[in-house]
Amino acid sequence: MADTPLSYRDAGVDIEAGTALVEAIKPAAKSTDRPGVLGGLGGFGGLFDLKACGYRDPLLVAATDGVGTKLKLAIESGRHDTVGIDLVAMCVNDLIVQGAEPLFFLDYYATGQLEPAQGAAIVQGIAEGCRQAGCALIGGETAEMPGLYRDGDYDLAGFSVGAVERDKLLEGRGVAPGDVILGLASNGLHSNGFSLVRKIVERSGLALDAPAPFAPEQSLGTALMAPTRIYVRACLAALRVGGLKALAHITGGGLPENLPRVLPPQCAAEIALAAWPRPAVFDWLAEVGRLSEEELLKTFNCGVGMVAVAAEAEVDALAETFRREGEQAFVMGRIIERGEGPALRLA
Repeated sequence: MADTPLSYRDAGVDIEAGTALVEAIKPAAKSTDRPGVLGGLGGFGGLFDLKACGYRDPLLVAATDGVGTKLKLAIESGRHDTVGIDLVAMCVNDLIVQGAEPLFFLDYYATGQLEPAQGAAIVQGIAEGCRQAGCALIGGETAEMPGLYRDGDYDLAGFSVGAVERDKLLEGRGVAPGDVILGLASNGLHSNGFSLVRKIVERSGLALDAPAPFAPEQSLGTALMAPTRIYVRACLAALRVGGLKALAHITGGGLPENLPRVLPPQCAAEIALAAWPRPAVFDWLAEVGRLSEEELLKTFNCGVGMVAVAAEAEVDALAETFRREGEQAFVMGRIIERGEGPALRLA
């Protein structure tokens, strides 16, 4: 009836569910505390004391990102506990390439109808990503918007702020011909190219709970959902050792788009594609999707999640540091004079 009293719940928004979610995730946020954190969740803004971190002359560096259509696989497979790691990784890996230590993180979770258990799983993943990166989860926003999202759909975005001493900012200006290019292995697709991945899965005719052809000990959904590797701790350790000239996070656009971003105009990168083992998932995608090598390289990381550039004399020490921190590190090429050619040369 037109004169029946309405409530916000009648419109599809459950404030009590949102409040319950905030209470449920407070322990997860608390587990990410680090020097500089002031207060906790529930305020109108997150507080952070930069002075408490011991910086002398810091620059702030900020990054924002999302998880993209990898979320569709999470929704279709019913697995929501790892996409939060992806969300953090896509931001903090961008901070570390400029030498910045990630300090804090905030997330934005939007859905048509809030499901507290699903939301708690997502935020638990975000907290795990923050713990891996050594940054604090100091706030966020949960938006329930009926009519804007289909049933079961949701979106994730986030941003992180880091700091670096002014004289330690990593900009790649010292990169020169003769320098060596190190690659750090990815652990799968990370969070790029999933619109194409989903088309290839559809073409394959396989269900997400079927064994993955390239990793039969796992379901296809689990294998494709492997969370993005977070390189922050290893890269911070390498920065302390010294000798790093540049870092590049290999995300959308692959090596051809991302590595040239950190090179001076007079330099090019010469890469040997046989220098590292390509994970089997990429060969499967190429085979089923009939992808050219060029398409594969510009869409996916192809087994390299982070690239480091250093003088030849520093490479062994840096590679050992990366390995000690749990990363697979391999020499994948050199810096050469660019001349008239492209910024990336593949062999």
